[in-house]
Formats: sequence, structure tokens, C-alpha cells
Amino acid sequence: MSKKILIIAGDFVEDYELMVPFQALLMVGHTVDVICPDKKAGDQIKTAIHDFEGDQTYTEKPGHKFTLNASFDEIDENNYDALLIPGGRAPEYIRLYPRVLEIVQNFNSKNKPIASVCHGIQVLVAAGIVKDRTCSCYPACAPDLTTNGGTWADIGFEDAIVEGNLVTAAAWPAHPKWLAKFNELLA
Repeated sequence: MSKKILIIAGDFVEDYELMVPFQALLMVGHTVDVICPDKKAGDQIKTAIHDFEGDQTYTEKPGHKFTLNASFDEIDENNYDALLIPGGRAPEYIRLYPRVLEIVQNFNSKNKPIASVCHGIQVLVAAGIVKDRTCSCYPACAPDLTTNGGTWADIGFEDAIVEGNLVTAAAWPAHPKWLAKFNELLA
């Protein structure tokens, strides 16, 4: 059954964590709208490619431009069945928008599926929905999660975890499991 999914992104979102879910969810028949604060349908955002190359943390390279297909100011989240928050650098600043947090809280209060990967957890933390919940995220974000009452699931980079309506993973290598679990929640 086709669902309507909202993705909140921003400049320097992780390329794979936006592009792959967007395309995969469309491929299985869902409708997917991507929004960004202060931008409208037709505007573009820049993405960044993060890779694991043996350094203490990931490396960052320029990614593709992504054209938004919905306008942030016109969104009524009540018209959507699920929410997805990709990682990258975008979560660190989109969480500063009260409307972003309101959207996340609305999905959560209605127990609608919410998928978050990598640094996307920063938005869930800022929205105040992680207390007493077990989630995965990029290890550098684990302190954000745990100091706000959540429990970090150290499940590696290729697995995902479901906690109620939340589906979380540490990074894009988990896409096969993370997106499969999210799609199961959509059923």
C-alpha cells in the first residue's frame, strides 16, 4: 500500500542518506516529498559525501545538488504517513528551526513511523522524543542521545534498530536494513 513520506533535509545533508532513501522509497511505490527550511519546491540544496577511509572520523567531499519537490512553508505534516531525517551536517542547523521540531513532535505524538540515520538523531534529540528510547546514530552523536535520556545502541554501521515508531541507524552502510525496517513499519 502506497504511503506518503516527508523528508526534511538541508544544505550539506549526506548525499547517500538523502538520494538513496528518496529513490528507493519511490521505487517501492511511495510518494516522497523533500523539504528544507527557508526553501521552496524547485530550489536546490547541496549535498556532501561522507566516507570512511581509515581516519578517526569520516571524510567529506562535495556531493550532488538535489532539487526539492515541496515547499517548507506550505507543508501540513498531518497529510503524511511517515517522516525521514537523513544525516550529514544539515541536522545540526535544521534542528534550530522551531517548525522542524514541531513537525517531528507531531509525527511522534501520532505514533507515525520516523526514520533517522547518522546525525539525523540530532533533530530527534532537539525535538525531545528520545528520552527512555534506544536508538542508533553515528557514534559521535551518541553523547547527544544519552545526555538527553536515550540509550545508544552500538550496533555497528550495517544494522538498524526499531524502537516503537523510530527506525534508526548509524550511517548509510545500513541502508538495506534501515530502509527495509522502515518500509515494514509503513505496512
